[in-house]
Amino acid sequence: MSFCQGLWQANQALYQRTLDHPFNRELAAGSLSVERFRHYMIQDAHYLVAYGRALAVAAAKADQAEGVVQFANAANEAVVEERKLHDGFMRDFGISAQDFATTPLTPACHHYTSFLLANSWSESYPVALAGLLPCFWIYAEVGRDIHTRSQPGNPYQAWVDTYASEEFHTAVRAVIATIDRVADAADSATRTRMAEAYRYSAELEWMFWDSAYELGTWPTR
Repeated sequence: MSFCQGLWQANQALYQRTLDHPFNRELAAGSLSVERFRHYMIQDAHYLVAYGRALAVAAAKADQAEGVVQFANAANEAVVEERKLHDGFMRDFGISAQDFATTPLTPACHHYTSFLLANSWSESYPVALAGLLPCFWIYAEVGRDIHTRSQPGNPYQAWVDTYASEEFHTAVRAVIATIDRVADAADSATRTRMAEAYRYSAELEWMFWDSAYELGTWPTR
């Protein structure tokens, strides 16, 4: 069993909770409220910019030139995807540039992005990658699962198709291969830190969807 396969197996129950979350069940059924999807889109756009920064930091720490290219390209794709949200989904769902600019990060989004940036800056290259992996891998698997369950006429089908695409899954497999390689060369203490970073990010993935479903905001605002 590879290192990443072990991570997936160890966190299978958490992944299943993510699949079973009402946000994802209703997204597949096409019954998710527009208000919740709009809330999610705004936070996802905020998230992608921070994720791109964290990927860029990981690229700078790469142990091989291939890793520099791989994660610099991933950072570029994250920011490009954020721009696509503005030009596509946000426009389609009536979210203006002003709506986006004046909506702060929710506590869940703030926690997640702060963790990713801190983990990428302060930890070693292997641990930085492990913290970034759930956004790649869990999104790919959730997207594939929702795609198989998506109902005809689903108003969110375009989003579903994005994360179920073979292009996205090919990129995810490449990231997994890189992480398996660096894990094989790491000592046991580093692999333990990698597993901890992965788990923390996977939990924050669940919290991100839960916050969108609950229309989360700061309790003091």
